[in-house]
Amino acid sequence: MNREKLENYLEKNPFAKLSEVVTQILYDQIVVLDIPPASKLNINQIATDLGISRTPVVEAINRLQAIGFVETKPKASGFYVTDMNLLDMIDLYDARTAIECEAAALCADKASPEAIAQLDNLATEFKKAVPRMDGKRLKETDMPFHKLIVEASGNKYLIRSYNELLPNLTMYQGSWPKFISPEQSNPWSSQVVHQHGAIVSSIKLHIPALARQAMAEHIKSSLNFVAYSDNTDDPFWIVKRSSEKNDRVQGK
Repeated sequence: MNREKLENYLEKNPFAKLSEVVTQILYDQIVVLDIPPASKLNINQIATDLGISRTPVVEAINRLQAIGFVETKPKASGFYVTDMNLLDMIDLYDARTAIECEAAALCADKASPEAIAQLDNLATEFKKAVPRMDGKRLKETDMPFHKLIVEASGNKYLIRSYNELLPNLTMYQGSWPKFISPEQSNPWSSQVVHQHGAIVSSIKLHIPALARQAMAEHIKSSLNFVAYSDNTDDPFWIVKRSSEKNDRVQGK
């Protein structure tokens, strides 16, 4: 992080508030893991590196905290980049299920031929990326696919809700290398690789119930695919971990 980067942002956005520019700089660095999860943010150092006062840095960090990118810790002072953890990812994917399943059903009813053609192309590219565990191509074809389905639903409230999840989805996708096994032994890849195509097929058939079901199955498989660990030989470990989380929440 340096003064030159700040100047480049200001040159492209001459009317932006300084705190907004600092927010974008920190956001970008967190997403691509230049600032790793759980890192402490040194406000004085950031301000010095950028050649600015502390005030816009503090305002930027407060904005990032509001969208879940930054957190405080009960027994530690200061601000930290939000850490990646399994239980939070389960919550995030539960929210995705609530939004995207209904969006897929509406998409099957409303999507234009142009949107369906775009979805078809993204599904084809995604299918190529999964067997290679190509993290870069997975991110380039996965999120645009899901975002397009939500947008094609035509429901402004679903779109708004999904957009609220996007920062956190982006952060987790930036951290995929922490979760995705580089080995070819991931037991969920054989399911995930075909599921985008299944979703598109149900949308082409204009069968909302089928699209809703296909999306639900895909999000469940995707969670297992992303979080699968070679430390266990049980491919259903994340489902069990999710049940454990629910038991703790309910006080069992």
